[in-house]
Amino acid sequence: MSSNHLYDALTAAHATSDACFLRRDGAPDLSFRDVVELAARMAHVLARAGVTPSDRVVVQAEKSAEMVVLYLATLRAGAVFLPLNTANTPDEVAYFVTDASPRVIVCDARSEPMIKNIADNAVVLTLNADG
Repeated sequence: MSSNHLYDALTAAHATSDACFLRRDGAPDLSFRDVVELAARMAHVLARAGVTPSDRVVVQAEKSAEMVVLYLATLRAGAVFLPLNTANTPDEVAYFVTDASPRVIVCDARSEPMIKNIADNAVVLTLNADG
């Protein structure tokens, strides 16, 4: 998996650091190293779902540490991260999905049935607020 300049600029300086990067309530903190490793695993999941450089990844999920990691994973895959507000209506989400023609749509499990109805040819993956 090739990386890109933005991903490298955001991660290279601290990629092997065990210093805390993200503090999470009720879960272990994530170090810079942890975040880079998780982003690599998520990038591979995206690649297995068919994501290639310049593809779009639409995301409608709750804000979480995993969402930050998904952003980095999308960059690592060379794709475009398109976050949608979780308050968007199904019609609004359908508009964005139709306009963006994403390869993958990531949503929380609650939204999965609705997203699958509008996903067209996109692969639907889930990411819940609890990771």
